[in-house]
Amino acid sequence: QVRLVASGGGLVQAGESLSLSCAASGRDFSRDTMAWFRQAPGKSREFVASIIGGGGGTDYAASVKGRFTMSRDYAKNTVYLQMDNLKPGDTAFYYCAATTRAHVSYQNHLMYDFWGQGTQVTVSS
Repeated sequence: QVRLVASGGGLVQAGESLSLSCAASGRDFSRDTMAWFRQAPGKSREFVASIIGGGGGTDYAASVKGRFTMSRDYAKNTVYLQMDNLKPGDTAFYYCAATTRAHVSYQNHLMYDFWGQGTQVTVSS
């Protein structure tokens, strides 16, 4: 059974940090592009960050660039999202996702095949 299990969300104050994890299981994800998306109430799902499989690079939404860092541990089949200097606008449900597709727009959530259950991040002002 393919599973992506996200964890690490919580309630913090503006300026603080949180680290999210997403553990993948059930198949080989090493060549997949993995990503984080977020969705706030009443808003559409928004790209946050992605990391290409097989040791590829990262990409970030302009709104989080310089504050968030996505990384990957191939041995643990886990991706991480380190979020620093959090702002109230970062409040959302955060989802991890994986795709087997190559050479597509990884900022488009429709390109992803597998999704985790999400974790809530709330940033108070």
